[in-house]
Amino acid sequence: MTPTIYARHPSLVGPLLLVGERTPDRGTVLTGCYFPGHRRGPAIDPAWREDAPAFAEIGAGIDGELAGAGPQPAIRIAFRGGTPFQRRVWEALRTIPRGITVTYAELAERIGMPGAARAVGSAVARNPVSIAVPCHRVVGADGTLTGYAGGVDRKRALLEMEGASLPGARAR
Repeated sequence: MTPTIYARHPSLVGPLLLVGERTPDRGTVLTGCYFPGHRRGPAIDPAWREDAPAFAEIGAGIDGELAGAGPQPAIRIAFRGGTPFQRRVWEALRTIPRGITVTYAELAERIGMPGAARAVGSAVARNPVSIAVPCHRVVGADGTLTGYAGGVDRKRALLEMEGASLPGARAR
């Protein structure tokens, strides 16, 4: 089993806890990205090893994406845990372009499950790799900025940084 590594990373939207593992074939892969107070976020396990240099490229990619610096090197991600349905939703999140929002119902349709907006919302809420897998781009049916594990204020800030159109969007 590959040991878990982590790093604390300052970002344009506040400090992040980056969690991952080093693999011989893929280098460092990101398995978690969490804000302080992140709903369902992990506590640092004593068995984890802090390794800031291992996350340098990932941190730079996140920073570049947040700053709108154009296409960034792909951040290698490995989903650990989650049901097959959740993983399907998380993969669909990765296809939402920067600055674009979709509703939970639209995302449900994209994965071929119209009518499953609530189940999609539940899966989105459990995304372990926020920012890198952009769950902040999913909004309520009426454009409302509904829950975000890092807080709705951060969700708004992320969308504003991306230049997303949020006419009349309000936090709930």
